[in-house]
Amino acid sequence: MSSIGKKAVAALAAAAALALAGCSGEPGGSGPEPSGSGSRPGPADDGRVRGMTLPSWSADDYDSPRAEAYLRDIAHTGARWVVFTPTWYQRSTRDTEQHPTGETASDASLRRITLMAHRAGLKVMLKPHVDLVDGTDRAEIRPADRAAWFASYEKFITHYAALAQDTGAERFVVGTELAGVSGDLEPWRRVIAAVRARYREPLTYAANYDEYAEVPFWPELDVIGIDAYWPLGSAPTADAATLGRAWRPVLDELAAFSGRQHRKILFTEAGYTSQRGSTTAPYSWTVSKREDAGEQAAGYRALLDAFAGRDWWAGVCWWMWDDWPDSGETPARLAYTPHGKPAEQVLRSRWTPSDGAAPG
Repeated sequence: MSSIGKKAVAALAAAAALALAGCSGEPGGSGPEPSGSGSRPGPADDGRVRGMTLPSWSADDYDSPRAEAYLRDIAHTGARWVVFTPTWYQRSTRDTEQHPTGETASDASLRRITLMAHRAGLKVMLKPHVDLVDGTDRAEIRPADRAAWFASYEKFITHYAALAQDTGAERFVVGTELAGVSGDLEPWRRVIAAVRARYREPLTYAANYDEYAEVPFWPELDVIGIDAYWPLGSAPTADAATLGRAWRPVLDELAAFSGRQHRKILFTEAGYTSQRGSTTAPYSWTVSKREDAGEQAAGYRALLDAFAGRDWWAGVCWWMWDDWPDSGETPARLAYTPHGKPAEQVLRSRWTPSDGAAPG
């Protein structure tokens, strides 16, 4: 989910794409979960990513006095991972350069909040985003000079790869929902090699749910990342069983894809607003103006139950936790956050079992 999308909700309502996060194990996803400084072992530690995204919308968000409380509340859901999203911008879909703006989280704030997350017992996935200053969907980026764009992108992404290595971030995302350029195999191979020269932990790319099958460079990465915003029907429902049935064809599709790629699949993003109809268009901030926390909770429950026990599934990073004070354009009661809603209780019940069972 882009920061521009947050600042320009109306523009994102038409967009079907959002963002990414997380990983699992060694190349091919078959190895054990590395024990980073944020490891929280316990009965719920089955090696899957249980994550929550805490995005930034301005340079000083991660310096907010609320940061420590947000991280503590995220950890209390049973999450073991948090995702941070520094964002650079380009002027148009044809532009060839990305650059930071006043909405880009500062490097100093990223360093501080990463340290704070580790102290809270959370592992960190750094997931840099590229957005358009006018709110256009990033999937529409098709630069006039693709070689120049990739040269600029490599500078952008390796800057954050070095920062991730320096701060001990446990995972790194090399790109998010860049469908207009994600088919360019050789430039991405060069970008990924440059990232690996600076960062030694597992890598993924966050492909949109309608993009992932066309990405040619999964063999260069350690896990397949998908932003899992599949619509689960054409009619609103708060019945988790109905939503679970809607996941069945997707489960078959993803199991087969994972097998062909010899990689596990991580949901680098998934989420639902607490609005009536959210499960019909999970990618939209503005499905309706009618509050429906029950449908949001049913979406959380259906996803976690449908994918539990699938050995090819590496976990999920939910979009998103609370907005920063005074930054939210969508009222919290209608927004993606599960905080203080029934969806948060779903996470607690699935991620912090009392009987020692390993949840999905």
